[in-house]
Amino acid sequence: MSTHSSPEEQYLSHRVQSMQESQTMRITGLAKKMKAEGKDIVSLSAGEPDFPTPDFVSEAAIQAIREGFTRYTPNSGIPELKEAVIGKLKRDNKLEYRPEEIIISTGGKQTLINTMFALCDEGDEVIIPAPYWVSFPEMARLAGATPVTVATTIDTGFKMTPDQLEAVVTPKTKILVLNSPSNPSGAVYSEQEVKALMKVLEGRDIFVISDEMYDRIVYGGVEPYSPARIPEMRDRVIVSNGVSKTYSMTGWRIGYLAGPQWIIKACDKIQSQTTSNPNSIAQKAAVAALNGDQQVVEDRRLEFEKRRDFMYKALNEIPGVSAALPDGAFYIFPSVQGVLGREFGGRVLSNSTDVAEYLLVEHHVATVPGDAFGAPENLRLSYAASIAELEEAVRRIRQAFS
Repeated sequence: MSTHSSPEEQYLSHRVQSMQESQTMRITGLAKKMKAEGKDIVSLSAGEPDFPTPDFVSEAAIQAIREGFTRYTPNSGIPELKEAVIGKLKRDNKLEYRPEEIIISTGGKQTLINTMFALCDEGDEVIIPAPYWVSFPEMARLAGATPVTVATTIDTGFKMTPDQLEAVVTPKTKILVLNSPSNPSGAVYSEQEVKALMKVLEGRDIFVISDEMYDRIVYGGVEPYSPARIPEMRDRVIVSNGVSKTYSMTGWRIGYLAGPQWIIKACDKIQSQTTSNPNSIAQKAAVAALNGDQQVVEDRRLEFEKRRDFMYKALNEIPGVSAALPDGAFYIFPSVQGVLGREFGGRVLSNSTDVAEYLLVEHHVATVPGDAFGAPENLRLSYAASIAELEEAVRRIRQAFS
């Protein structure tokens, strides 16, 4: 019998081996496979709006192609798009930046990993409140750092408290990741809450990555507050955003980063040796999106709010399921603790992965298990689907647990 290790163990780097596969992509892939086999799947797993890219945005891209705008652009993005980003940050977030403090990347993911690579060394620690977006801990590991997760609960609105932050800060802490509005919980930190957290970091050499990807998708008069607005933190906060969620442009792959010039320069250097410039045509489309009529954003936000209200009420009527009302994004993150340990369809559901697989395989509803987000008793449900689809999904979930 061979005693040799597998090729994976023998040849793959320890960084790749330490990473987890994206659960969101895995479940979405399985749901698509079942759909292709002819099964009637209602999917609440995808992290993207169900609306199309606005016509005026697509037209700008078509025009760019017609004009032959298909060559390399400056590595960090075209000046026109940087100016559009500066305008957006001033208009929506009350933030002031210069062009040299902005970089355009191939989606929000690249802005984040560029920042991790620029700032992290082996042994550094990255604080990440849980539930977290699945990629945050894996990005930290890929950059050689150690993710330090902080569990939050429904009682605190899935938000980290200053005491919790203070308890995990060490001399090795390099970055705090703050995602507000949050994927997966929809939690939004208020101005007071952000300031209280930043107070903990005062006088410490710790940077903040503020992931604000869902900043335009908020409800009930709630307003996200960027830590970059605090003058004392301005030189330590790196703001990440993009056009994916706000303008239904997930496939266009345009993200942007705003922060201290020296960090942006480092990200530019990393990008120059990995992908080079983001897609030229998509950059022109993003200019149109950021500079165009923003009424489409408001119309879609209102539609998301109706869906959120429906899902909140409907899920809380299902025995064993309880959900908090999300303030932002287009996800709801119910606890399924009430069904764990029980048997359904001949199987005992021990954790949220069991629940998600049971719902998909037996009842044809695609959700994402909370294990992937550091919350093993929850499911992430996306309400980026029509009311009719949401009604059918809830009907199936109710039937599954009856």
